[in-house]
This record gives sequence, C-alpha cells and structure tokens, in this order.
Amino acid sequence: MPPPLSLSLPSPPPPLQPLSLLPHHAKAPSHSLALSSRPPPSSVCSVVPARHSDYFDPRAPPPPPQRDVYGQPPPTPAQGTPGARVFASYSIYKGKAALAFDPRPPQFVPLESGALKVVKEGFVLLQFAPAVAARQYDWSRKQVFSLSVWEMGTLLSLGPTDSCEFFHDPFKGRSDEGKVRKVLKVEPTPDGNGRFFNLSVQNRLLNVDESIYIPITKGEYAVIVSTFNYIIPHIMGWSTFTNSIKPEDSQPYSRPQSSPELEWRR
Repeated sequence: MPPPLSLSLPSPPPPLQPLSLLPHHAKAPSHSLALSSRPPPSSVCSVVPARHSDYFDPRAPPPPPQRDVYGQPPPTPAQGTPGARVFASYSIYKGKAALAFDPRPPQFVPLESGALKVVKEGFVLLQFAPAVAARQYDWSRKQVFSLSVWEMGTLLSLGPTDSCEFFHDPFKGRSDEGKVRKVLKVEPTPDGNGRFFNLSVQNRLLNVDESIYIPITKGEYAVIVSTFNYIIPHIMGWSTFTNSIKPEDSQPYSRPQSSPELEWRR
C-alpha cells in the first residue's frame, strides 16, 4: 500500500495592529500603511483654523504706508488748531504786472435764537503789483480792488467783445469822499484771444496817481469764470446755510391764506 498523503497548510498571518500600538522600533507591514493612511469615514473631521476679523488682525504686521503713483506719501491734513482759517489765491504773472484773486468770507452775527445771520457778503480782492524786474514784483506798491457779488456776475455775463467798468470810492459817505478814486476796466484784447484788466487809482491823500494793466489769456479768464461760479454761493453765505440744513429740524410748512399782498410770494 502507498504511504498516506499529508497536506500542510500555511499558518494564517498575525492580526494587524493599529499604528499607535506598534512599538517605536517596529515597522508596520507594507499593506498596513495603505490602510492606516486612509481613516474610515466615521473618523474624518475637517478642522478649520480660527479666523480673525477681515478688518483687523492683531497678529498681522501694520500695513505699508500708502503711496501715490509717483511713490510719494499722500499729503497730510493741514496742521493747526481746529477751525483755523485757510487762505487761497489765484495769481497771474506777466511781464509788466502780477494780479492775484483772493476770496474773502462773509461776516456773520449771532442771533438770540443761537442762529447766525449774514450781515455783510464776502468779496474777491484783486491785488495788482507792478513789475520791477524780470519775474520780480513789488507787492509793497500793490493796488487793490474789491469785487462784489454783482460785479463778479457782470464779469461772468460778458460776451467775447463786451467790456465793463467799475468805479469805487472807499470813503463814500464820509468826510474824505472823492479823495480816492478807483476805476477797474475789463475789455477784450485786440486779437480777441483774451482780456485786459486795467486798474487806475487816484489817491489825493497819498499823492498817488497810478495805472496798472495786465493781459489775461482766454484760458486764464476761463479759470477766473470757473472760480467765480464756485465761490459766489460761499461768499454769499448760501453754502453755510445749505450745510446747516438738518431733516430732523424741519417743521411742517403751513401755507398762509391767499391775499393780494401775499400773492407775489407764491
């Protein structure tokens, strides 16, 4: 009889251990790495780090200073005490004279109610200075002329060939009336591309008789017109009035009964 057959089966592999239970010196089987690198779905938890405000991060460094297109820092606000006055001017320089336009604010007085009232409109001060050399002007010999609101309106309404003339007597109504005479003439240049500003001053108190004129180009006069259009509501006090309007302070308007004396107010 043939000898009996014997069959030997391989022993089963040892059970897999979690990586956390393996000793530090032991190496995990190669097939266990693939299993341990993908945790079961039940243990997946996405952790989002805490976010600070989009407007301020206390850990973030301060932002770099702002620069303009030329790499320069932006201009800082005007220094000085709150409510400090600001002076502005538009100046024109020519060969024989210089002319500066300086706005002056209106005058206000307080009322018992706490409101303010315009008692005197502002104006634009024209300052003429004669030239003493190339690009040098003697402002100590300047002559001035104050343009009122309606005089500025006259200049704004001039046509290409129109001219105007203003007469001022600073001492009108006083004892020295007639001793100082100022005449400002504005007329077109012969070529029609600009205007002449001519100021004549006769001052018998100081024994002065002087005339200063300066040509103004069409572009320069356009700047004057734009400046006058902007500044007139301010020197009349209207901009201060509109800035003081508050919706919560408005009161219902009751229309008065119609009558002949009130008809024109409609």
